[in-house]
Amino acid sequence: MSAVFSGGLTQAGGMSSTETVDSSAVSSGTISDYVEAMGPSWIAGAIAAGPATIASLVTAGGAFGYSLLWVVVLSAGAGALAQYLAMRLGLLTERGIVAVVEDHLGETWAWLLVGDAVLAAGVAQLVIMKTVATVSATVTGIDARIWGVVWALILAAGLAGGGYRFLELAAKILVLLVVVAFVASLFVVPIDAGAAVAGLVPSVPSGSALVAAGILGGAVHITLITMHSYTMRARGWTREDYDLATVDVGASMLVAFGIYSLAIFLVTASVLTSGDLTTVGAAEALGPLVGDSARWLFLLGLWGAAVSTLGGNTIVPPFLLADKLGWGTTIEDNRYRGLLAAVALLSAPGAFIGGNVLGQLVLVLALGTVGTPFAIALVLYLLNSAAVPESNSLLANVGGLALIAVSGGLAANFVVEQLGGGVGPLSGFVLAFAIALGLAMAGLGGKFLREELLA
Repeated sequence: MSAVFSGGLTQAGGMSSTETVDSSAVSSGTISDYVEAMGPSWIAGAIAAGPATIASLVTAGGAFGYSLLWVVVLSAGAGALAQYLAMRLGLLTERGIVAVVEDHLGETWAWLLVGDAVLAAGVAQLVIMKTVATVSATVTGIDARIWGVVWALILAAGLAGGGYRFLELAAKILVLLVVVAFVASLFVVPIDAGAAVAGLVPSVPSGSALVAAGILGGAVHITLITMHSYTMRARGWTREDYDLATVDVGASMLVAFGIYSLAIFLVTASVLTSGDLTTVGAAEALGPLVGDSARWLFLLGLWGAAVSTLGGNTIVPPFLLADKLGWGTTIEDNRYRGLLAAVALLSAPGAFIGGNVLGQLVLVLALGTVGTPFAIALVLYLLNSAAVPESNSLLANVGGLALIAVSGGLAANFVVEQLGGGVGPLSGFVLAFAIALGLAMAGLGGKFLREELLA
């Protein structure tokens, strides 16, 4: 693997200098060397390990106890598989996903993908900013609306000024600190091992469809899938870095994100008895129940997760839009730099949104789950087409189809649950969104079958 680690590690994305990791140092196996070599998937992990995922886990644990533990475990594996497929497409084509879709499927399909991802990321951005501002206000005592403006300015200056290098470093540090904070909380909270084992048996309690979709949506999400090719390009990775990129996915999504999800879920399932808490409220509730140390560990972990997710999510719309418009996807292109700053600044109004942030976060993830099967279907189609020099293995295709089935099933349950209360503005929008993407997936499947029959 040493040859793989030594190739293609020139960092781009707005950096003027080059940095190559010494292959012999990396192959020696020290944790710091591996963390230094890795990067792109940690940004995806930073988004996945965010307040929306925490909200889903808090709701699941508080409302349903350990019964949805199987979904938590499944989400880590599914998230790693989704990122692996996205990684394959990015490395084998060495291009952004939007450009590849446009070249091999046409402009309409490219715009549909852009619209799907930008909608999911844009809605999430506002609610994530609300969470960051709310937690910041709780910790400091300063009004959340002021924090919303402050964080938007910090985000704009950091991303537009430092580009990919700034984001990757922040993601690595924050994700590791967040994982440590939540794992530490396990040592001050009593866990019922027998009930936890029983929760590994698949079951979907009544009323849990939205929460289950939210948990899976935190790991298998259209924003994570579509951004991966761009972050690898920013890192300068090529096909020669395939093994390194695979380790990157495994370490960030399967290990770090998996441990993070398990720790949060086990803490909340063991202590909380209500799923109707805000994310901050969940942290506050831990204090009188299991001590102030657990409260502060949870609160600081939530803060770090919210900040890291806000930064990672900000780059998704600019990446996709810039690629579709033929612009550069590094801050060396002032148009892309402007998009970064604009998305960052447009996050500020999120701090002024009223209502319970917990329900909003779960809804954001579930809505993203509706758009995710289409993105996975596009990736699978391209990985079995002339877009790549080598087609997917049978195992990778089976895994991809399983991802579509699971995410599609949870998305369908979510849509049905939304319609249960009648067709209103929100449920009507979700239904229209789901129908449009469902028809697109059916068209894509038909196109693939026709091509296979004519081949």
